[in-house]
This record gives sequence, C-alpha cells and structure tokens, in this order.
Amino acid sequence: MRQEHNKLVRDGIPEIIRQAGNHCEVVLMSEVEFSQALREKLLEEAQEAVAASSENLVSELADLQEVIDALLRVYGIERKSLIKEQTRKRTERGGFEKRLRLLWTESS
Repeated sequence: MRQEHNKLVRDGIPEIIRQAGNHCEVVLMSEVEFSQALREKLLEEAQEAVAASSENLVSELADLQEVIDALLRVYGIERKSLIKEQTRKRTERGGFEKRLRLLWTESS
C-alpha cells in the first residue's frame, strides 16, 4: 500500500526503507524548498517532543536539535551566535526556572 509523505527526512531513511524490502521515491530539494522544509520539520519535531513520554523525550529532543543544527548551517548562523542571543534573552527576560504561568493581563 502506497503512503504519501512529501516531507523532509533524514539522509539515511530511504536506505532504511529499501533494506526493509519496501520502495520509496525521493527528490532533491532546492535551497529555498529545503529552508522551508526545515522550518516545517522544526514544528513537526517540536510537536513530537511535546507528545513524548518521559522515556522518549531525550530522543525527540535530539531530533529537534538535529533540525536546529541544520537550520543554523543553512542560514550560516554560528552556534556561538545562538548561545549569545539565548544568554541575552535570559538576562533581559529571565529563563524558566521559576515555573511561572501568566494567567491574565489588563490594560490600564
């Protein structure tokens, strides 16, 4: 039975599919298509991390990190720039250590 996927997959997935005795078709994306596919994959992997059990969370976070690393490469962003921005935001707005949930705001 044929299933349509039309999504970015890791480089080794086609070979894994073939080794399992199945067939697949892949195409090479343009740079623009790849950039957009990575952004879509970021959302997909984030949703999988949200739904993951405690036992699978590390695996799903690793997938999410792989997509982030690919996005950094595609956009020519150095990891140290990402860490610098993360540190700046933590300094200005804080982290998530206090476990705060904002319930409401009111305009004055």
